[in-house]
Amino acid sequence: MKRRAVAQLRPGVDPRGSTQSGGLLSTAEIDRLVAFLPENLTEIARELKNLVVSVCPQVTERILWGALSYHDESKGGPIKGGVCQIEIQRDHVRLSFVHGARLRDPKHLLHGDRLSKRHVVLKSYDLVPWSAVLGLVQEAASLDPSTFGPLGPARN
Repeated sequence: MKRRAVAQLRPGVDPRGSTQSGGLLSTAEIDRLVAFLPENLTEIARELKNLVVSVCPQVTERILWGALSYHDESKGGPIKGGVCQIEIQRDHVRLSFVHGARLRDPKHLLHGDRLSKRHVVLKSYDLVPWSAVLGLVQEAASLDPSTFGPLGPARN
């Protein structure tokens, strides 16, 4: 994926973050969240935000549990309608999926031992497998929680 300027947001995203169209946070709110983080992690987080918004333009974005959280309100709240979370750790970014155990993962990127939640650890912008991450976000955004039955083994 082509590297964008660190501060650049996806075209069409209101830089003031109007919660009236798409429920996105303002650039200032995100800047406060990442203000004291290394630039390389901020770059990854901003690119992930752009990717999520491009895949799921109707997504609602919130700071929840210390992370950027994305959910589709037409499917439910942050858990039931969850698409993903961008969690910025000390030395990496974790892209988490609350319904991750239901995602196909042919590249074996997903980690975690919780019943449903899985995550991908991202340490370097240049080493992120962007097409595989895009596929995971697309699949997570397309899940329909109303069709979920009992959770079985993870899909691969």
